[in-house]
Amino acid sequence: MPSGSAIRGTRVGSGPLRPSERCEPAPRRPVTYWCANQHVVEILLAVEAAPPATWDCPHCGQPAGQDAGNPPGRQRPEPYKSHLAYVKERRSEADGEAILNEALAALRRRRGER
Repeated sequence: MPSGSAIRGTRVGSGPLRPSERCEPAPRRPVTYWCANQHVVEILLAVEAAPPATWDCPHCGQPAGQDAGNPPGRQRPEPYKSHLAYVKERRSEADGEAILNEALAALRRRRGER
């Protein structure tokens, strides 16, 4: 007994069944990158695309460069910073005092003090 579904056997979001018959892929070229751990990463880029200077190594996550003899150095993990540390980077001590005094004055006005 037929179910009446015209798209039986396919899933939602699936592409065309035979894309090679309907389109031709863009011309590509291989670009090779090396990381500090001696991993070799080869990616395919469009012929007209400029290759990026570095590429993340899928094996170890370190940056990889196109020069096999001189790969980029290891990344240093950035230490955890609290919200206060980021605020202190953006504001000076005097700015913080001014903002605090302004907020306290507004609070006192709402409470009816002074």
